[in-house]
Formats: sequence, C-alpha cells, structure tokens
Amino acid sequence: MAHTFSSEKRSAYVNELKTKELDLLVIGGGITGAGIALDGASRGLKIGLIEMQDFAAGTSSRSTKLVHGGLRYLKQLEVKLVAEVGKERAIVYENAPHVTSPEWMLLPIFKNGTFGKFSTSFGLNVYDRLADVRKDERRHMLNKKTTLQREPLLRKDKLKGGGLYVEYRTDDARLTLEILKEAVRRGTVAVNYMKVESFLYENGKAVGVVMVDQFTGEAHKVFAKVIVNAAGPWVDTLREQDRSKSGKQLKLSKGVHLVIDHARFPLSQAVYFDTEKDGRMIFAIPRDGKTYVGTTDTYYEADIAHPRMTIADRDYILEAANFMFPSLHLTPEDVESSWTGLRPLIYEEGKSASEVSRKDEVFTSDSGLLSIAGGKLTGYRKMAERVVDDVCKKLSIKAVCQTDSITLSGGHVGGIDQFQAFLEQQTREGVRLGLSESTAYSLSKLYGSNVTKVYACFRQTKRHAEAFHLPKELLAQLRYGIEEEMVATPLDFFNRRTGALFFNIHWVIKHKEAVLRYMKSVFEWSEEEAAMHEEELNREIYYARTPVADENKPV
Repeated sequence: MAHTFSSEKRSAYVNELKTKELDLLVIGGGITGAGIALDGASRGLKIGLIEMQDFAAGTSSRSTKLVHGGLRYLKQLEVKLVAEVGKERAIVYENAPHVTSPEWMLLPIFKNGTFGKFSTSFGLNVYDRLADVRKDERRHMLNKKTTLQREPLLRKDKLKGGGLYVEYRTDDARLTLEILKEAVRRGTVAVNYMKVESFLYENGKAVGVVMVDQFTGEAHKVFAKVIVNAAGPWVDTLREQDRSKSGKQLKLSKGVHLVIDHARFPLSQAVYFDTEKDGRMIFAIPRDGKTYVGTTDTYYEADIAHPRMTIADRDYILEAANFMFPSLHLTPEDVESSWTGLRPLIYEEGKSASEVSRKDEVFTSDSGLLSIAGGKLTGYRKMAERVVDDVCKKLSIKAVCQTDSITLSGGHVGGIDQFQAFLEQQTREGVRLGLSESTAYSLSKLYGSNVTKVYACFRQTKRHAEAFHLPKELLAQLRYGIEEEMVATPLDFFNRRTGALFFNIHWVIKHKEAVLRYMKSVFEWSEEEAAMHEEELNREIYYARTPVADENKPV
C-alpha cells in the first residue's frame, strides 16, 4: 500500500496492521512514540503505531510549547541534561524550522529575588557553552533601563536589570505530527483511536496486543517481534496489564496554562519570572495575538484522560502575573482559554513535583515489553535513539540512528537561512490564489513546505466551501487534515492540527457546526455519531474556559 496518512483509509491501515509481520509495535502516538517510529522506520524496521486517542492528544499537545534548553536544570546541577537538550534543540530547529522558532526570553532580576545579577550572568554563560548556543543567540545582560524598554509592563520596584537568552518556541502537537508524517512516509502504519485492551503472550513473552477500535468497538489482534510502551501518563497502566509494574513507578504532575488576549495582556517580550508565593518559575509568552502564561506543577491523581484546570490553578497563575505585571489587574474574566497537561515523572521519594528529575528511563519487563517513561519534549529524538538501539540489539540488526539529519515533513524550506524567503514566496502565492496576505502568511508558517498541498486543496474545494458555509481557506485546511494528517474528528482538527482551541477559541465556536456538517457528510456519520463528536468538541471548549472547584485535588 502507498504510504498515505488519510483518515478516509483508516480501515485499510487497520487491516495492514493485522496482516503485516511487524518488527516493532509502538503503543502511544505522542512525541515519544512518533520519534521511535521515525527512528525505527529510518533504520529499515517494519513499524506499526497505535494511539488510543488522537495523535499528540495527551501530554504532547499540552506542554509549555517550548523546545527548552533546560536552563532550570542548571539549578539542579543536571549538567549532562542541559548539554543534551541544548544540542537537541538546534537539531529540531534545523529539521523543522516551520514549527520551531527562536524566542528571546527575558529573565528579570530583582533585589532579594531567586536570581542575582552575578549568578544569572554566570548561569547563562555556562548554559550558552553547555547548550552550544549559536553566536548570534548568546545571552546579554541588561541594566534596569534597557530591561524596562524591552518589557515596560514589568514591576519597577526592586528591579535591578535582566538577562536575555534564547528559548525556542514550538507547536508541540504539530511537531509530533510532522515527525509521524515523516515516519509514515517511510513505511510506518499509524492509526489513532485504537486502544490496547490486553497483551498476547507466547512462552511468557509479549508477542502482540488485542486492540479495540474506539469508533466501531471492534477488536483486532496485532503481532510484532518487539513491543514498546510509549504511552506517556498511561505507561504504568500498560505495565500493570503486563504485570510488570514493579520497582520505579510514575507520578503524574499537572501543568496549567492560561491564554489571554494580547490587547488585555500586551506583552512585548517573552518573560521567565519567579513567583512571589513559592519561588517557582513561570513563563509569559506572546503568540498569535494572545499571551499565554504558565505553568503550575502539582502532583495529580484524578482522571488521566481529562485533566482540568481548578479555580486554585487559575488564581495561582493570575496572581503571579498580576504581581510581576502590576498594571494589568487581570481577572478570571480575562482568561479566554486554557490547557492542562500531565507530565509523567519517575517518582522519587520525598521530592516535590518541581524537584523530580526530568530524565527518561527505559524499563524492560520479563515479557520483553520495553517501556519508556519520563523525559522532555526537547529530548524526544535521543529518547527514541536509545529505545531503537535496544530494539535493534534484540533483533540483531546493525543499523545506526540517522534522525539528526532527517528533515521532518513540512521542513523542506531550504534550511533555516532560507525560511524567511520561503515564507515570503509562499505568502505571495497564497495572495495570487485570492487569500489575504495575513492568512497566506500564517498558513505558510503553520504547514511549512506542505503549504503547497494546502493550496492545492484550496483550488479543489472552492465550490464545496460555499455549499457548507465554510471559509475557503478553512475547508482547504480541513481537507488537507483529512487526507494527509488523519483528522478523524472535529476536535482533532480544532485542537491538534490547528491549535485554535487554545489560541483562537472564538474561531472554533464560530465554525464548529459547519465543520461538523462537512465531516458528517464525508465520513457518512449517523446522527448518533455526529452528536457524539459534537458533544466531545463542546466539552473540550467548556473545559478550556471553565475551571472546576477541586474535584481533581492535587495531592
């Protein structure tokens, strides 16, 4: 079968998984699973990947959306981790410039604050060297006046100056998808909404799984020589099914981010600041006409699939923002949207969620099941390399990792240095097709080199758009999502494929019914199926805007 990734061919992919002798079955379609699939496929392994929700629906669409250099790990003296993630960041940027962009980050320095002028300067200097930071992105130290010029909203009392260093902003869900699309192009068979019900064993070894289609309820068997559990917050759930959850265990930590309109929070510059309350660090970052701020870090033991922001989470972040930017007077009414993610941490006795190491570990069970837990978005490629090295050893395959030089889907823009010229050229092309300049520019930035395919959809779907009362560019994005990014539900499209649920929630509310109508006609959904998808989208819109009292109490 041609290596396509269309939700209209989903049942054909399921069939292929059932009949193909797989070298490796990856459970989990977040960034870790996607990274493992790409690494394995690039070494010639036959790979299947299944995800019980949508790709990136768990932690990988709910991070701070930064490819961190890991400055805060310097505080914990995790020198090796800083060096690794710093170098990884540069690789991600080179291989996918359309989903990664350098963002200058301001670290304000206050009298009696966590960071002194000398320690900040020294720390950032060490960071630059460890993380191998490009010359033009090395840190500067600023005095009080220049600090306030860069960010006039900062509180002025006790302000001594600031440190300026580079972080990389990303779209975590789209980065995951671009990795996965490249893996699929290289032969991986990937299917979303497929849940592992149980493992299949032969002579005590895990040789396959029973998976259940979350849309049809049908169960299928899939066999593979090696199985990797990369299920993020669900890693221990699967280890339990394999009866191998002993020794180290996961502890989940919850992180909440709030989104506020830029007019209400007109931040000029990304800021990384410590809270007055507990000295934890928080980011405030401008993005696409909004400012988002977060995150919290509290242990979590409630529903893994639907973590929610509590009133206490929301108030904690608002209080921190109002303290650092005292002229804002932000209130709960200013919060347009939010997201809540879970970090799967490897539990360490007696440590708070913020203190627990972000290192990853691979566990091998007696059945041969490999489980990878912990880790960070930025380190996904090295995590994948370590896992696939293990898999190749098991299969006696001598092939080395080459993902550091693989351009991801959408990344064929002529390298970092040509990206700006690419954007200008594709923006002009979009304008020629009849799009506004700003729409053409944002589509080019979102899809990178795949924007030409979105433009092709635009040419083909003009007539349909009128019939379904959809803006032409929206239908082009939706068609591309269905044909090339396995969009199976309206929520897939509005959340993981466009990020609009977080950064443009009014657009989602405006167009959700028309999108649902279109998808109902394409997938021939019954009234019940359409109602189920509508309810799911409405629930997520509600969750994004409405905190709970404290039913998922942090522990």
